[in-house]
Amino acid sequence: MRERLYLEIQQAVRERFVQAVRQLFGIELAEPVLGYPPSSRLGELSIASCFELARALRQSPRQIAEQLAPRLVPLDGIERVSVAGAGYLNFHLDRALLAQAVFRHRASETGEGRSRAAEGISAGAESAEAAARAAKILVEHTSINPNKAAHIGHLRNAVLGDTFARLLRYRGRPVEVQNYIDNTGVQVADVVVGFIHLEKKSLAEVRRLIDDPSLRFDYYCWDLYARVFQWYDGHPESLAWRAAALKDIEEGRGEPAAVAEAVSTAIVRLHLATMRRLNIDYDLLVRESEILRLNFWSRAFELLKSRGALRYEDAGKNRGCWVMSLAGNGRSPGEETAADSGPGEEEAEEDIKIIVRSNGTVTYVGKDIAYHLWKFGLLGEDFGYEPFHTCPDGHVIWRTAVEDRRDGRAPAFGRASAAYVVIDTRQAYLQGVVAAALRALGYSAQADNLHHFAYQVVNLSLRAAADLGMEVTEEDRVRDYVEVSGRKGSGVKADDLIDLLMRRARDEVQARAMTEDRAEQEASAGQIAVAALRYFLLKYTRRSIITFDFQEALAFEGETGPYLQYSVVRARNIFRKFRDAHPEFSEARPLEVPLEQLRTFLSGESGGDFWELVLGSAQLEMIVEQAIAGEEPATVAKYAFRLAQAFNNFYHRHRILAEPDAARQRFLLFVVDIVSRTLARSLELLGIEVPERM
Repeated sequence: MRERLYLEIQQAVRERFVQAVRQLFGIELAEPVLGYPPSSRLGELSIASCFELARALRQSPRQIAEQLAPRLVPLDGIERVSVAGAGYLNFHLDRALLAQAVFRHRASETGEGRSRAAEGISAGAESAEAAARAAKILVEHTSINPNKAAHIGHLRNAVLGDTFARLLRYRGRPVEVQNYIDNTGVQVADVVVGFIHLEKKSLAEVRRLIDDPSLRFDYYCWDLYARVFQWYDGHPESLAWRAAALKDIEEGRGEPAAVAEAVSTAIVRLHLATMRRLNIDYDLLVRESEILRLNFWSRAFELLKSRGALRYEDAGKNRGCWVMSLAGNGRSPGEETAADSGPGEEEAEEDIKIIVRSNGTVTYVGKDIAYHLWKFGLLGEDFGYEPFHTCPDGHVIWRTAVEDRRDGRAPAFGRASAAYVVIDTRQAYLQGVVAAALRALGYSAQADNLHHFAYQVVNLSLRAAADLGMEVTEEDRVRDYVEVSGRKGSGVKADDLIDLLMRRARDEVQARAMTEDRAEQEASAGQIAVAALRYFLLKYTRRSIITFDFQEALAFEGETGPYLQYSVVRARNIFRKFRDAHPEFSEARPLEVPLEQLRTFLSGESGGDFWELVLGSAQLEMIVEQAIAGEEPATVAKYAFRLAQAFNNFYHRHRILAEPDAARQRFLLFVVDIVSRTLARSLELLGIEVPERM
């Protein structure tokens, strides 16, 4: 009998059922959906398809189930099959064999989950499955306008995208992570207007600000951006400055373009530093400037015109614009058709979207269409590439360039089979425009494989706003949270948020006397702060509005990142103390338990509690697949919390280190090993590290 992991057993059950129905009744079925009996005493997997077969076979579901049951065994990983109720087929797992398989699999997982075992590619994987896994998936996330510091909403985007990429990689999918840099857009133009027209600064003076070590340049631009918007409100005629700057930047001409390049490059470096604090990195930074200067947009523009997807408006309020017809494509409530056009520009008609403005500049969505054609390898063009940043682990982050400077050092980028765009729900309409453009060009399959990974906004609790020194209005008190706005300058800078979490975590580390070593205190505080923030942003479903609160996020009890970390540390402490009493023990060689002893300890009423922990640990790969299919990282976060709760209950019920029976103690340690490794792996998938002590 071959050891199989839980997902493999599930697939084998589906396939055997289809085969048995074919052989016994001559009927071809699709693979059945598996259910789960209400209690493990009734089995761990269930099939209800006999109810569907009853009408065709003119037999009762139970009669059909009783005929099929003997044909479903022997099957690796299944101990027996029983018929329950009116015709359910219940599959009882071979508990000992699954426990042994999970134990060995977890022990084999190393590093970042890129070993063969950790990738989830089993020895028996079919070539078709391997080929499907080889198809590249592109995840675009973060994509902050490079005009000011990152804020808390950007953190939700980046954490969601980074976690989803980790889940895909864990299951063996090749993933390319991209960060789109809108360095020629309206927001950058606004900061350029601020430097040139409001502050009267030259390019040299801007560069001196960038190089000033006493100045946070992204914070400086944060304030300048808010001032520019206030100026526009009082001086609407100054919007002409924006239009002129935007045109110069898009065409790469004059001082505005040079200032935009300096500002955006400096701020991107600061954004990367912010994201590295949260264990987030990228493979490629795609700059909008290259989409324009390498004529990607021109190529896409010609394609759209040749297929009749665009039309030129020679009358009406959109006169001089190139527009896309959206009749029948629908709109998202509250979305403006000219959402990225900026204040003062008229909204387009209900059924059209402006792609090229009357002054010849391209709207955000126009450049996005060109970008997505390139993503799928449909443009017939490619970028040049150059190294931009080398991470501490040696990973190189590349960026697009006009000239190619790869020298064979970088992989081929783009040409994805599927693409996920992590962007908030307010951009649903614009994402729909991109998909509509792909369909208008005849690329329906690619449009179907373009996924808007939408999420809702992040607000602050009144307590968190006060902690950050923000003004709380009466309106805020009525609704019990504080909204943030980058344009108004009332947002929460990401680094300020992380810094405050770090200080609070450091206080907790010192209060709990976790360690006297200052360097370890700092490292632990950083890991706890990151866990608190990442888990808080991940535990809610993507379409839930989050109200962030420091006290809630940092709690060591309840559904928090620190609680999950503490659960792993508690498990590891058991082994640390066991090793102190047994010097011969090495965690490099885990305490495996003979199969027959596993059968004894996992059977009967007394084995039920142990089995629930082992089965829960065995479900990690299944949970990850569900999270991928549902595009919902919260699925993994919730799973990790449930497993941690179950482990802590187990810990309080059993005195593991004081257990007098050596065989039973070895088995208890075996269970602790499985759970602690599974929890640690789950946290790694959530981007959370575990401190040495807590």
